[in-house]
Amino acid sequence: MLADTDPALVRLYINKKERETYENYADLFAILKATEKLERAYVRDAISAKDYEPACEKLIGQFRTLWESLKDTVPDVQQFMANYNMQCPMAAKRLIQSGMPATIEHGKPRTQETSNSAVSIAETVQHFITAMDSIKLGMTAVDQLYPVLNDLMQTLNKVSQLPPDLSGKVRVKGWITKVHTMAASQELTEADARQLLFDLESAYNEFMTTIQQAS
Repeated sequence: MLADTDPALVRLYINKKERETYENYADLFAILKATEKLERAYVRDAISAKDYEPACEKLIGQFRTLWESLKDTVPDVQQFMANYNMQCPMAAKRLIQSGMPATIEHGKPRTQETSNSAVSIAETVQHFITAMDSIKLGMTAVDQLYPVLNDLMQTLNKVSQLPPDLSGKVRVKGWITKVHTMAASQELTEADARQLLFDLESAYNEFMTTIQQAS
């Protein structure tokens, strides 16, 4: 074991704060690498959608939590990846740009969860109402909106009657991506909150029309 005074010992930190920073860097590196491997496994059909989705959601959650504490030292994750020669394009797309698993982003209903269409429709209606009520009550902080919109997107994908390119689904995905790139403590501007409410109301009306026409 090298002594503290050994000239061969290279220290990356000189105090507890710097040590925590480097440990966070290591965690970020690990999350990026793990996400890249998961994405490639999913693309190669080496992991099922059922197993992929919760694993991806967990990594996205870990990334959001960690990056929130690292934004002062790592304002640009893409630059962090370049600095450490990380070739993780799929992880960058999933964690930095998208903010949702591929199964949600591309709107592929999961067969094992769409067997009871009535339940899926009822859940989607409830999530629409929850999302719209949250905005009307002034709950426009990112950490309040992100889980609500994510839950809505998941239930939308369970309704097999909906086409994957339904404009309402596209709008919700767009807002999830927008909110994902913001800090958890940030709030939507009054104009953005108004636009989000309008988009949700439009998506809800389109959803109900589509379901009625399919029945």
